[in-house]
Amino acid sequence: MLVTVTGFGSVWRRWFDNGDDPKRRPGAYFNTTGVKVRGTIHTRSKVVGHIWFSGTVAFDPDRTLGTLASVFECAEPCVREGQNKVLFKRMLSAPQQPDYLLVVVKAADIGHIDLSSRFWRSDGTLLVSLSESRDQQEAMLLMPPGSWLRTDRGMYKLRPFVAWPWSGRLHLEIPRRCLPV
Repeated sequence: MLVTVTGFGSVWRRWFDNGDDPKRRPGAYFNTTGVKVRGTIHTRSKVVGHIWFSGTVAFDPDRTLGTLASVFECAEPCVREGQNKVLFKRMLSAPQQPDYLLVVVKAADIGHIDLSSRFWRSDGTLLVSLSESRDQQEAMLLMPPGSWLRTDRGMYKLRPFVAWPWSGRLHLEIPRRCLPV
């Protein structure tokens, strides 16, 4: 499965192969969603999940900007111990058309997602993680190119960039009004 990264969640964790010695190379980096609670970012998981980069992938969470719009080979998403998980195996040396885009959204930017609605996302969109506290939300999704997401502000469609057709971003769809006859 190929995935383009368009953003990351607010919470990073690392795991070391041999103890918690920061001089050793991490065994893996984990990324998930979070929201600000009393001034600090916390996971307030409504849907528990994360993406992870094994230590074999040359990845530095302090330098994620260079990773945006990159395409990764990933394992198929799975549920393990009640958590959604996606393993990022390796970054491709040249971009290819992805199966999914990893999209992270916040309610402050696009509005609130109502998970109880049957029509909050298009078919094929996978919710990896969602953190929520009061009016705050952060969601991490795997979205196929051309898919959509509905919030209390309207419908957002995932559109490709012209210069980088393997990447894209969400755009608010303005409904077409009926013209008077």
